[in-house]
Amino acid sequence: MARGRKRKAGRRHPCGKLAPASVGETQREVVATALEARQRHYGVTERQAKDDRLGTALGRVAFAGKITADQYAAGEMYGEIMARNRAVMGLPMDQPRSVTALLINEGIFGGSAPDHDPDLVEKVRRRAAAAIMMLRTADHDAPGTIGRKPSVLVHAVVCHEVEASSWPAADLINLGHGLDALCRLFRIGSDSS
Repeated sequence: MARGRKRKAGRRHPCGKLAPASVGETQREVVATALEARQRHYGVTERQAKDDRLGTALGRVAFAGKITADQYAAGEMYGEIMARNRAVMGLPMDQPRSVTALLINEGIFGGSAPDHDPDLVEKVRRRAAAAIMMLRTADHDAPGTIGRKPSVLVHAVVCHEVEASSWPAADLINLGHGLDALCRLFRIGSDSS
């Protein structure tokens, strides 16, 4: 490149690296492609496709209005607790989402797990145990005897990303019942006091 001339944004450096403007453009293109895919796959408008809830099975149930915002928040918290519990216990992730995660889970890549503070491990274990017990309690006092247990449904949607959009009404009621139990445990919403 001649001295004194400026390179236009988005052009490649002579060594083949993308200029900073190109990186930003590439990220925008990726986001645009993802939003277009959401529009096609879920039949939503361009504006609705920007809703982050469409990125998870639990979020899609909330987006469809089949659970409340409080139930969604409780489900998200349950997912975080269960993921943290698996991490501190040295267990593989429930649903690895990338090739790298699979390699880490199998100990092939980056396999050394950090040593966790015993107090932290105990705290995380207690929180996970409390959430599991609350869901088991919800199993016993579920509103109906038809459909699957609330604990199974909550874990399936939150931890295993099982699509719930076509579930029967009884399962959706039981899912809501399990999420309500978590709302009480986590003190989320007006009914949790």
